[in-house]
Amino acid sequence: MAKTKKTELALDRKVTWRKVFQYIGKYWFMVVLSLLLAAVTVALTLYIPILTGDAVDLMIDKGLVDMAGILNLVKKIGIAMLVTAVAQWIMNTCNNYICFHIVQDIRKDAFHKIEILPLGYLDRHAAGDIVSRVIADVDTFADGLLMGFTQLFTGVLTILGTLIFMLIYNVSITLVVVCLTPVSFLVAKFIATHTHDMFQEQSRTRGEQTALIEEMVGNQKVVRTFSREAAVKEQFGEINDRLQKCSLKAIFYSSLVNPCTRFVNSLVYAGVGIFGAFLAIRGGISVGRLSCFLSYANQYTKPFNEISGVITELQNAFVCASRVFALIDQEPQVPEDEDAVTLGEAKGNVSLKKVSFSYLPEKKLIRNLNLDVQPGQRIAIVGPTGCGKTTLINLLMRFYDVNEGSISVDGTDIRHLTRGSLRTNYGMVLQETWLRGGTILENIRMGKPEASEEEVKAAAKAAHAHSFIKRLPQGYHTVITEDGGSLSQGQKQLLCIARVMLCLPPMLILDEATSSIDTRTELKIQNAFARMMEGRTSFIVAHRLSTIREADVILVMKDGNIIEQGNHESLMAQNGFYTNLYNSQFAG
Repeated sequence: MAKTKKTELALDRKVTWRKVFQYIGKYWFMVVLSLLLAAVTVALTLYIPILTGDAVDLMIDKGLVDMAGILNLVKKIGIAMLVTAVAQWIMNTCNNYICFHIVQDIRKDAFHKIEILPLGYLDRHAAGDIVSRVIADVDTFADGLLMGFTQLFTGVLTILGTLIFMLIYNVSITLVVVCLTPVSFLVAKFIATHTHDMFQEQSRTRGEQTALIEEMVGNQKVVRTFSREAAVKEQFGEINDRLQKCSLKAIFYSSLVNPCTRFVNSLVYAGVGIFGAFLAIRGGISVGRLSCFLSYANQYTKPFNEISGVITELQNAFVCASRVFALIDQEPQVPEDEDAVTLGEAKGNVSLKKVSFSYLPEKKLIRNLNLDVQPGQRIAIVGPTGCGKTTLINLLMRFYDVNEGSISVDGTDIRHLTRGSLRTNYGMVLQETWLRGGTILENIRMGKPEASEEEVKAAAKAAHAHSFIKRLPQGYHTVITEDGGSLSQGQKQLLCIARVMLCLPPMLILDEATSSIDTRTELKIQNAFARMMEGRTSFIVAHRLSTIREADVILVMKDGNIIEQGNHESLMAQNGFYTNLYNSQFAG
């Protein structure tokens, strides 16, 4: 099992690396330019110690100082430093360009994927976790990637360049440096191996914490209503403790990088100093060249310290990247057929044949459901909670595809219709309201952006929303937030009803559409709905059975099956499950 897990982790890392390189590949020109500038920066940085060493050799003894030669070398050092600074500035600009364009591409791909993900994925994953992947994880990846471009390129080139320069001037001292180098690699490998899994756990726990915070902040009224503050604090404390522990472990191992690599650096520097000193005493090397080598030894070992830090950051960055790529790589919703038909204005004939569906394979919900709805009919769907009423609505709208059987509109299987044209033919008013940040006018216009203000007002009057909208500070131009701000639940529902009144599509779905509205307004809305439903196929989900007495057909559902079917009078005459439901509401 442990071996299998390690293999999966290795494959996951390879896939992540491959995807990162795919994103980097789009900006290959900037990458090549950055590498060239890094090479120029390193070459000039390594050239300066040579000039410094030459300057030392020109100061042989008291009174034997070649000032003209030293001034010439100082000029060269000044020019080299200026060119290095300019090259480094351009290189950093290139690195920032590459990094933040890659992050932009990843976020764009992640958001586009969310738009086409099946609703099943969104139902299974907390919104906070998805937000954490797209925002926090991508930010962490950006930080690691930028550090990689900024320090990794120059670090590797500095190591290679230093070795080449040292080999040119003295092979024996270079061998001392090379023999001590493997210690740095061993230290870096040990730290990298131990930090990856810990950063992975840290990222996962942080996503869990973000999901809890997002859920609690969005549902603060519910939490307080049921006095769940203490329980939520306890749950948050438990997640926070786990995050603290795994973060502490990850940071502990990553913090070993600096002291360990500095120790190795000191070993290399001391080795070069001692060996070079004995060589200089015997005349094998000049004092200037020895000072040059000591400078190289310092420059050679410094990148190992930086690279070890970069590797630790990259471990964290690539763990975060793997979470984002896991989202991007999710299977999208079933694509539309290449020859999918665009549904015009539907007549309203809806047919369900041997439909079976379940959210989880092991938990059956709807089984062998058959239904034939004629144009203009009002179909009421009733039954106990969890019987499949809302699921049936999800299938009609093709938010989910049936497991077996078929659903047809005007004789065409909805799987052969474009989703956009199918959903345009439905008007939905749900128990759960949905508003967008913007004006009241924009919210009502959502389904018909080209509608005039007069049309919007007419729809609002039909929905009995006009009177309360007029009392708002700026009327129809009042800006509201996504949660409706200070609007009551009933007012928000009236806006959603007005939205459908404006579009008037050929088919309607009303899922507890008046659940948050007072009784007096509900009677007026019911009359407006009755006028709106004339000639339109309508599906009405209701718990208050008094609201669906006039329906043409009432479907009584239980455990995913239609157990009774008929109008109100015929169902009451059967004295069955519907009769019991109805009488339970009017027992008085």
